[in-house]
Amino acid sequence: MLQEIKVLFQKELQLEWRQKYAIHGLLLYLASTIFICYLSFKAKQESISPITWNALFWIILLFIAINAIGKSFTQESSQRGIFYYTLVKPESVIYSKILYNSVLMIGISLAGIIMYSWVMGNPVGNMSLYVIALILGSIGFASTLSLVGGIAAQAENTSTLMAVLSFPIIIPLLLFLLKLSKSALDGISLSENWDEIAVLASLDVIVIVLSGILFPYIWRH
Repeated sequence: MLQEIKVLFQKELQLEWRQKYAIHGLLLYLASTIFICYLSFKAKQESISPITWNALFWIILLFIAINAIGKSFTQESSQRGIFYYTLVKPESVIYSKILYNSVLMIGISLAGIIMYSWVMGNPVGNMSLYVIALILGSIGFASTLSLVGGIAAQAENTSTLMAVLSFPIIIPLLLFLLKLSKSALDGISLSENWDEIAVLASLDVIVIVLSGILFPYIWRH
């Protein structure tokens, strides 16, 4: 199965490389959203509170994740799905999607925090802890939205169904991310936040494992 995941992951990279406009579009969307926030808040460091700064950034990342990951299954034709069905295990398909979307979201998140800090200032007291929150959040968004995208792709009105299904699942993850990133804003050390980190990592693992269990039943239908 590892070989299948590797091949499918390489396929995702090659398709994205051929369609560079997709990543460019995401980066443009990210930059435009940050610039609109800057204009709206007239964002000097003293004019926006750290809590608002943090919440705004996670909202931006959430909507970018929905836009970026939502196309994972919608861009796959039904003929290609049948072709995959005859060659690889369904677990390999979903795990390759999660792996690729995780790498994509981590890259966008890191690029986003650099642009966001440059434009809106950076009140983070412990940047290493904030980056850990970004990585765990990116993996959580990728795994959750990949599974929901696989479910929504089996029905009509995929984008609407994905939004409806994803938000109730994403909210608990988002609450823990806000809590952990708030600790990073306050400059609290990494050693004092192991519980929150462990909870977030556990949520990511649970969603990934459930994806491998549930997706084969979805794919057969």
